[in-house]
Amino acid sequence: MTTTAPAAVRPLTLGPHQVWPPVVLAPMAGITNVAFRRLCREQGGGIYVCEMITTRALVEKNPKTLRMIAFGSDERPRSLQLYGTDPEITAAAVRMVVERDLADHVDLNFGCPVPKVTRRGGGAALPWRHRLFARIVRGAVEAAAPAGIPVTVKMRKGIDDDHLTYVEAGLAAQDAGVAAVALHGRTAAQRYSGTADWDAIGTLKQALDVPVLGNGDIWEADDALRMVAHTGADGVVVGRGCLGRPWLFADLEAAFDARRAAGEAPGGIPATKPVLPDLGQVAAIMRRHAELLVEWFGGRWEPERDGCTDFRKHVAWYLKGFSVGSELRRSLAMISSLAELDDLLARLDPTEPFPTAVLGQPRGRTNSPGKVHLPDGWLADRDSAAVPAGAELDDSGG
Repeated sequence: MTTTAPAAVRPLTLGPHQVWPPVVLAPMAGITNVAFRRLCREQGGGIYVCEMITTRALVEKNPKTLRMIAFGSDERPRSLQLYGTDPEITAAAVRMVVERDLADHVDLNFGCPVPKVTRRGGGAALPWRHRLFARIVRGAVEAAAPAGIPVTVKMRKGIDDDHLTYVEAGLAAQDAGVAAVALHGRTAAQRYSGTADWDAIGTLKQALDVPVLGNGDIWEADDALRMVAHTGADGVVVGRGCLGRPWLFADLEAAFDARRAAGEAPGGIPATKPVLPDLGQVAAIMRRHAELLVEWFGGRWEPERDGCTDFRKHVAWYLKGFSVGSELRRSLAMISSLAELDDLLARLDPTEPFPTAVLGQPRGRTNSPGKVHLPDGWLADRDSAAVPAGAELDDSGG
């Protein structure tokens, strides 16, 4: 369904935080570390969420997890996503966030569709057990309340089209006191295939009083404006669309600024012109990204090698659509030093224009729909509030 959108978008309110533009970077495993978030923040405003942290790993003070909970000195609000399936462990993790002043905003992950999570009853499978879901959310909100830390929820439509949970779960989260609800307009069975159901986001928006954020198929800034106009959503969550394109956040800020400036003026959604960096400008951003990664890995034995190794996964995304030979691409994806990166980037044609054919195209993970792996008997008992056996993960990052 389509709702009637407000005449002008407004800042996103999350507890004491006023966020402009109303844009959230989705946590992505192995991607949204301190370096990538800083690179994106240099382009535009919004909330930039760190990689997913598991509640058990946090409570047990896992060294890798504690390292992942790192933020830039000027990063506000500090946004942390938690994954948990046990109400008591989730509450303990949030209390630890409060006591150690680890973050300013906590998001709860109920959207992960990967088999290792859903087969244990976690992620996108968990809202089916509505009483357990409500207990987890309420425990997190109560634990965060003394510090005034807003808690939000991110979820999918449901397990599959026959087991939709998003409206019921959204209402339960609202009753528990969350500051906002984000909906990825796909089921767990869809994974990252097909198109996102923006109508479902509109349905949720009409059902809730708290802010609703829309997620799914935002590849360009104009997609974000269309989603908000179509659904009435209070903001958007951007994931794969920014891979190899951190300047998307500059586009998003400009687009929302233009939409706010338009106010009630006739003419509908204002047209925006996307940032189209030439290959020389993309190379400069690639260099900046690698440099930030090396800086972030500074406490390790070989920070330059580790930072450059981590950068390798981004090369294909940055060069998507550009006329760069396979040998050079392969060499860039095997760098071990900044000097090596500089030498290879110098071989690119800096005047090559941005390949407009890739605009609006999916980036990152794409796959086919598939069966959702669930614990035995999971669908048979919706009312069980029992914690699924073995669902707590001891490794952060997804």
